[in-house]
Amino acid sequence: MYSSYVYKRLGCAGILKLLQGARNRAARFETVFLLRTADDHEVFHGECRGSIPDRERGSGGFGFDPIFVPDGATKTFAEMTVTEKNAVSHRAKAVDALAERLRARKER
Repeated sequence: MYSSYVYKRLGCAGILKLLQGARNRAARFETVFLLRTADDHEVFHGECRGSIPDRERGSGGFGFDPIFVPDGATKTFAEMTVTEKNAVSHRAKAVDALAERLRARKER
């Protein structure tokens, strides 16, 4: 996981330092799950677009949550409740897609 490597090397403070004075602060998180069965596989993708504020905000979550504001939101992931975050999270979107597929297979 490249984001884990970057977090360990730079952390939130390092990312903010690299972006000092930057006009374009767009960012996105992506999650991909692969479901493999017998001779087939399916890919489930989740994406959350947003931006990086000028300072860390919030104490919840983990990793880059204090410096990521999803599009349409005013709070960082670290300022959101779990319910708020899961409504827009890249991981939640990918899990929802995978769960829906598994439910559909079970109903067959």
